[in-house]
Amino acid sequence: MVPVVVAIAAGWSLVQAQAQSFQTNAPFALLMDYESGAVLFEKNADELMSPASTSKLMTAEIVFHEIKEGRLKLDDEFEVSENAWRTGGAPSHGSAMFLSVHSRARIEDLLRGLLIESGNDAAITLAEGVSGTEENFVALMNKRAAALGMTHSTFANVWGKGDPHERVTPREMAQLAAHIITDYPDFYHYFGEREFTWNKIRQLNRNPLLTMDLGADGLKTGDIAESGFGLVGSAVQNGQRLIVVVNGLKTAAERAEESRKLLDWGFRSFDARTLFQPGDVVGQAEVYGGAQGEVALVAEKPVKVFAAHGSGERLSAKIVYQGPLIAPVAEGVEVGQLKIWRGQTQVLEIPIRTGGSVATGTLTQRALDAGLELAGGFLRKTFAKN
Repeated sequence: MVPVVVAIAAGWSLVQAQAQSFQTNAPFALLMDYESGAVLFEKNADELMSPASTSKLMTAEIVFHEIKEGRLKLDDEFEVSENAWRTGGAPSHGSAMFLSVHSRARIEDLLRGLLIESGNDAAITLAEGVSGTEENFVALMNKRAAALGMTHSTFANVWGKGDPHERVTPREMAQLAAHIITDYPDFYHYFGEREFTWNKIRQLNRNPLLTMDLGADGLKTGDIAESGFGLVGSAVQNGQRLIVVVNGLKTAAERAEESRKLLDWGFRSFDARTLFQPGDVVGQAEVYGGAQGEVALVAEKPVKVFAAHGSGERLSAKIVYQGPLIAPVAEGVEVGQLKIWRGQTQVLEIPIRTGGSVATGTLTQRALDAGLELAGGFLRKTFAKN
């Protein structure tokens, strides 16, 4: 099979002509609509950056996943090793929930310490409790990131310590945030809790968006010398959830202001337009050796784009899949992506699935398809030589 690109001649004139006129001081930034995945703003969104403590989102995701799969429970306890205490706790003079060495703590408390207080000691204790060592847990982080489609991101430790091998992109961090919100609704509330007291020490949530009148309810901040000040956040207004990622800012105040400006602008400046409803046919894919020569392709969720108020710019859309598909073809199989561009900027990419099934064709049909494929291959080689 070879990559097949099918253009959709839709002629939509919907998307923001003025979207990128928004300016931010953040060297890295992305603003995304949660429901559709549509990008409203991006700046260096696919460039690698140091995540600092926002990497704890991946640490938390693994623990959430283990609980969801039944391998852990919130009431399970992990022991605080000397390594966790010395490297991430009070002696380290970094972010800590102030765990006592050789004490035991419930996973739920460790999660609160991780996400509210940004405790490095909580991160290491969770990692050692799940995988035995931090190194083993880091390997699990990278394996899990790859499984979630974070193909450019790599992790070198569990709490965001500066390391040349600890790198993520704004786009993939937004995708990770969306995944956590979608897959772990029972745990997402931890990100929005305003404070947590452990070992008689009361600490406030470090996310500045929670104190603003924005509808913010998560996720995580980070800052080290290598990364500057960064944030992965989310807020809901009038039923719409946006996810914001910023990084590389000079101060905590600048991080708070740039994040607030992005979210406020995103909520005020756009109208949503639905191009396809779930189950709508968006195109056809060729089928080799089947009873039919094509199968319908459908979107599994609403396909939305966002138009800036009073603007109009032409969209282009393409279906990309590996084809032709080989019969038999089952219904509901993810086979490619629907990609939508505004000019040269891709603003949306969503998976598409087969909208029906195609049985294996008769011997005559298969022979005909084989002949056509042979001829097509000959022509491709001829044109390649020329």
